[in-house]
Parts: sequence; C-alpha cells; structure tokens
Amino acid sequence: MPRAQGPLPPRVSAPDLPPGLETARGLSRNADLVGARIVDLETETDAAHARLEECAVAEASVSRLDVTGATLTDVDVTGLRATELVARNARWRSVRLAGGRVGTFDLSGAELDGVELRGLRVDYLSLRGATASDILIADCTVGTLDLPLATLTRVRFEASRADEVDSGGLRAEHLDLRGLEALSFTAPDTLRGATMSLHQVEALAVGLARAAGIDVRD
Repeated sequence: MPRAQGPLPPRVSAPDLPPGLETARGLSRNADLVGARIVDLETETDAAHARLEECAVAEASVSRLDVTGATLTDVDVTGLRATELVARNARWRSVRLAGGRVGTFDLSGAELDGVELRGLRVDYLSLRGATASDILIADCTVGTLDLPLATLTRVRFEASRADEVDSGGLRAEHLDLRGLEALSFTAPDTLRGATMSLHQVEALAVGLARAAGIDVRD
C-alpha cells in the first residue's frame, strides 16, 4: 500500500451545538452543564473539574479562568479575554476558541482531540506534556509556544506566528509547521516528524548543523 505523501491534515469540525441553548449564569467548580450558553463569568472563575457539553461562551472578560481537569465536549468559545486561562490536565474534544486575547494559556498535560484555535492572541501558550491530536491553529499570534514533552499528531498551523518555539522532548507525527512564522526554535534538533518549508529549514540550518555535531564558522 503506498505511503501517504506529506503530513495528514487534522480532522477538525465545528462544535456540534443544539439550535437552542439555555442561559447559565457563571461557572463553578465541578459544574455539570449540557446545552448551555454561559454568561456572567466572575473575574476569578474557578471551574476546575467541571463538565461542559454542547456549550457556548461568548465575549467573556476575566482575570483568571481555571478549568483544570475539566472535560469539554463540543464547546464553542468566542472573544475570550483572559489574563490567565488554566486548563492543566483537562480533556477537550471538539472545542473551538475563536478571537480574543489571553495572557497565559496553560494546557500542560491536557488531552486534546479536534481542537481549533483561530484568530487568538496569546502571550504564552503551553502544551508541555500534552497529548494533542487533530489540532488546527489558524491566524494566531503567540509570544512563546512551549511544547516540551508534548505528543502532537495531525497538528497544522495556518497563517500564524510565534516569537519563540521550545520543542525540547517533542514527539510529533504529521506536524505541519509550514504555516507558522517563528522567529526562533530553541531546540531544532527535536523537530523530527514535522514538515517545514524550504525557507524555514534554511533559517534553521546553523542550529541543525550544530545539533548534528558540525562546527559552523566562517
């Protein structure tokens, strides 16, 4: 059987929401919501270990939104403005974040499947130790993209940029970086399994050569 050419694209679709959503005011720790439009989040919202299914959050503005260990399925978040969005060890499936601005977005240790980030500005995005499959990151601007020890499968960037990408210990398969304009990769020798453009590889040539033990000098 012929081997597939190039990276496989992520399988991403819009969250499946019912036509009518009931209004739910605020979120709390261990909340269990299905088919809700969530409004009036508190400035400091603790929704750790909550379960959200077929829910929408629109135009929320918070200092800290903590969804550590939460399970999100078919959730659509638009226009979120947050100083901190903490989702460590969370489980997200069919989740879309569109628009908005986040200072620190912490997905460390999370399990992600079918997640789309679109039009988002993030100062620090951490996927440290996360397991992520079928991820699309489009039209996003990221300060630092932290990927150490992450496992990424069918992940694609489109029209996005980052100042710094740390990929130490990354495990990747079908990772398409061609749509990511990055000023620097701190560990280019760990990008095995990624697809890059010729221009990107040329920019990394010195770092890759040194990682291979080549003494580069004029």
